[in-house]
This record gives sequence, structure tokens and C-alpha cells, in this order.
Amino acid sequence: MTLRDHKYLPYGRQCLDDDDIQAVVDVLQGDWLTTGPTIQKFEDKLRQTVKSDYVVSCSSGTAALHLAYMALDIGAGDRVIVPAISFVATANAAVYCGADILFTDVDPDTGLMRAQDVMALIESLSPEERQSIVAITPVNLTGEVAEIEAISIIAQQYGWRMIVDSCHALGTTYLSRDGKNLAVGDCHFSDMEVFSFHPVKTIAMGEGGAVTTNDQMLYDRLCLLRNHGIERNAEKWISAPKSEIENPPPWVYEMQILGYNYRQSDIHCALGLSQLNKLSEFTDHRRRLVARYDQSLMGLSAYVKPIEPTRGCGAVRHLYVVLIDFKALGVSRLDFIRDLSSRNVGSQVHYIPIYAHPFYREKYGPQTRCGAEEYYARTLSLPLHVNMSLDDVDDVIAQISDIITGIVPA
Repeated sequence: MTLRDHKYLPYGRQCLDDDDIQAVVDVLQGDWLTTGPTIQKFEDKLRQTVKSDYVVSCSSGTAALHLAYMALDIGAGDRVIVPAISFVATANAAVYCGADILFTDVDPDTGLMRAQDVMALIESLSPEERQSIVAITPVNLTGEVAEIEAISIIAQQYGWRMIVDSCHALGTTYLSRDGKNLAVGDCHFSDMEVFSFHPVKTIAMGEGGAVTTNDQMLYDRLCLLRNHGIERNAEKWISAPKSEIENPPPWVYEMQILGYNYRQSDIHCALGLSQLNKLSEFTDHRRRLVARYDQSLMGLSAYVKPIEPTRGCGAVRHLYVVLIDFKALGVSRLDFIRDLSSRNVGSQVHYIPIYAHPFYREKYGPQTRCGAEEYYARTLSLPLHVNMSLDDVDDVIAQISDIITGIVPA
């Protein structure tokens, strides 16, 4: 087969149109660039979309994770459970707070944390280690949903708080055990959920993130932590004289806790709001692309398989991940990726097990999780973004088929 004739097809990319550009221009020509009314409009729209009570937007998905951990007062001496397969920020943000990390294994065919992985980890720990666990952070990897409900039951039994990393899963829905159709982000089984709006995600803000919650106390704390720990509402001041609270001077505010500058801007939120208005369109197209991939891969199932969809999950895939038996093919993943790239098809690996990175290897010593190792050895993310057509999917599969035919002739 000839090389792909079209321009390079990356594994992920934002989809922007004239409405998005005009939304940003309108803010640039207005009165507010930073903390203005567009932020509240974006938060209101996201809150309605995911069906949570509160939304706190922030500067990135990593900032959202850090805010969530800080809001729970996680710190030195605490341990947080995260899956071995995720972007490093899931673990890093807890380490920022001084906590230690415990890595669970994952399903080798999906990369998702399961209840059995959590129980296996617990059984491997000493009583002292178990006692120090304060929180758990399942990850809705690729847009599929982890065993959130079952894991939340374990968390309740042990008195842990639960944050769900849903940076990959905006728009995804799933069924609870009692048949309710729930939206990722509604915090039905968790204290908080976090999102990312990086350009390769389902909607793009350039950089951006958000925390959702149904707990007003957590919401108030998240708002403080996002803005230097500063409270401008006189009714919430804790040390000002009564006369100042009743008639507050316009320059006075209180820094009540140590916070960060994790605020989002009106510029970014204008883009995010415009993109959120197209979420349904994006969702439908991503699902069409995934369905085409799934169907087209049937003929390559001896060597290439899509990840198994979660039962009862209406996933909106951020990534289209396949599991490739590189050993059976007799080819390295690197050579496979380079061959795809030479045909103008981009790909990526999501992710290296977090415990294998030098920082965590030095911090905790060598570790291994069998499911995570098996998943990592086979995983490859193929192009998936709204700019793609069904013909693009067919072309990607054709190029993969041609590569495999060249290695293993029919």
C-alpha cells in the first residue's frame, strides 16, 4: 500500500471554529481578561452539563488535582491510593501536599483500577500502612469508567475520601447498580471529580481544569485555595471588626489560608464555554469514530484488539487505545510507531506505569504491578479527534494492516 497521501494525522488535536475564535475576541474587546463574568458562565454551564452542585474552574487538570487534595487537608504522614496506570499528575498532586502514594494494579485489558486491585493492595499492607490511608483516586482512563461504585463502597468501609480523576472522561455516562444513568462529574460516589481541558481532551481551553463537588464546605475551600487563600466576602471574614464587616472598605480582604494562584481567565473560559456548547456534537462524532475503529479492527484481532468497553458505560473516548501483541508480531513497539509515523499516522503510549519513573523509583524503590506491566507492554493510542473523518479511520486501519502484512504475510 502507498503511504498515506494526506497530511500528518496526530493522535489528538483540538477542534476550533469561527464561533470559538469570536468568543475569545469578544472577551479581548471587553472589560475583563482575568477574573470576570465569563468564568462564572463557564462554571454554570459545566455544572449543568455534569449535574454537580458546584464547579471550581482552574488553570489546569493538574491544578484541579492539587486543589482537590488540599481541600481534603491531605499532608505529611498521609497515604493516597492511585492506579499504576495514569498520567503522573494523579500521583504528583498528592505528593505536592506531602503525602505518600500507594499504587494499585489495574485491569491488564483496560488499564482501569478495579475493586479487586484495591483489596489486593490493602491485603499486602501492614496495619500501620492501612491506618495512614486517607484517600483514593480512581482514574476514568481513556473515557471509560473505572469501578467507581464498588471502589466507593471500599472507601466508605475504611473511612477514606474519594477523588475521581475524570480528566479523560467529560461527557461519559454510566449505570449505577440500581440502574440510574449517571454523568461522570456528578460526584454521586465521590467527594470530588477533576477535569482537564488541554487541547487533546474532549473540549479545549488551551490549558484549563475544573473540580466538581456536591459539598458546599469543599466548594468554599476550593475557592479559597484557588485564589491565594483570599476571602473578599466580608460576611466570611474571621478577624475583622464588626464595623468593617458591616461597612467593608473596598480595599480590604483577608488571606485566611495559604493558597495558590490557580485561577482561570475569562479568555480561556470564553473558549471553554464555546466548546462546551458543542460537546454533544463532539460526543456524537467521537462515538462514530470509535465504532468505526471497533468494526474495522475485527479483521486484525489476531494481533490488534481494542480495549474492552465498560459494561453500562456510555463512554466518550478521549483516546482510542488498542492492545497490540508486539511479541507475536516479532516487532518492537518503537519500530511499529516509527513505521506508522512514516505513513503520516501519529500514535502515542498512555502510559508508562507511574512507579517506573525515576522519581518514584528512587522514592519507593523498584515496584511492579503485573496488570499494569501487561497493559503497558501492549498499549498504543491511535488518532482520535473531532477533526477526523470516518475515511481517516479507514486509512489508519489500512496502514496498520499493511504493516502487519509486511511482517506476517498472509
